[in-house]
Amino acid sequence: MAHPTTTPDRPSWAHDDFLLPPPSPTQRLNITLAPRDVHRLELHAALTTAGVAPMPGDREAIDHLSTLPEYVHTALHRWLTHTTQ
Repeated sequence: MAHPTTTPDRPSWAHDDFLLPPPSPTQRLNITLAPRDVHRLELHAALTTAGVAPMPGDREAIDHLSTLPEYVHTALHRWLTHTTQ
């Protein structure tokens, strides 16, 4: 016998699902990331998107790459995403 809250088309946990309200703009934190942190996050994202998941030992290399000038970061991102700009 099926559980009373389940139906063939709906999993048992579906009745617990609900949408969260949108965030209030007044509660947002006014934080600006340093360029180095932005570069580090973008490099992680570009590597992962390119199918190259960073290994635990790659953190130091990514940190060093993140300190390089903007034009180097732009080239790295372009190479990893295979686009021309």
